[in-house]
Amino acid sequence: MPAPQASAMQQLARLKFTSFNLKVPTNWKDPQGNAADHYSRAFKPDQKSSSPGMPPLFQPASLNKYHTDTQKMHIAKVGKFIDDTCSAICTAWSWWQGGNLVPLVPGAAMVGVVVAGPTASGGQIVGAPWTPLILMNAPKSSPAEMKYSNVIATVIGTAWLTFTATVKVAGMPWYPAFAAVPSPVAPPAPNIPCPFAALTQVPTSLACDLLKTQMVGQLADPTAPFHQELFESIADAFEKTYNLWKLSTMVTNVMGTGPVPTFAPPYVPVGPVVGGVGIMKPGGFT
Repeated sequence: MPAPQASAMQQLARLKFTSFNLKVPTNWKDPQGNAADHYSRAFKPDQKSSSPGMPPLFQPASLNKYHTDTQKMHIAKVGKFIDDTCSAICTAWSWWQGGNLVPLVPGAAMVGVVVAGPTASGGQIVGAPWTPLILMNAPKSSPAEMKYSNVIATVIGTAWLTFTATVKVAGMPWYPAFAAVPSPVAPPAPNIPCPFAALTQVPTSLACDLLKTQMVGQLADPTAPFHQELFESIADAFEKTYNLWKLSTMVTNVMGTGPVPTFAPPYVPVGPVVGGVGIMKPGGFT
């Protein structure tokens, strides 16, 4: 399938952020005693009870208009950051997967696959690094946004590079015709498509908890507003999006070929490929 759609990842991140049930203004406590009377008389009736903002990424500390206005401001600001960040990640993902969408960004490919008869093994994925691709479209309208975006892009970009280095083909019957080839060299043939999830892989680096921990550590600012919740929401949405993507994305067009050393007609008219290779050109993850 194509790279993940930003709208789906945005929804996942927003749902996770909403689950934290954050209230703004933070640390608000209702006045007590005489202060409560003064507080009540300080506002007009229509200011004491107002409608909260939706969707409820934040909860207002009370229905006082000043509190719901603060809530709506945070919903707009943080919601936009979440949406723009998810969009930047998915755009980078699309460029990495498909290629030819941005100058000098080749799509991901597989190289070094070893072919023995019908079986394919090994190989590795090569593709453009994500960090600069994410930063091209990540939120950067303020120093704070730039700092958060740099952290997210660096951590996710590094995690994806670490992950893709673990992906291998594990003895898959990709080339059934190569078991008995009637020529000294097997003509190039595409692999039998398989889900990306069928490849051997170690997705530890994509785990939400690890991504969040790395983001918090790189930011190194315990006073930064809502950073832990933001980072966890982005990381959680990213991990869940990957888990869906790996099941629906197919590995295709890994072109295999190789010699048939036992081919010796007329006595041995067919033979298996030995020491063959398989190479995917960009665009094979579909």
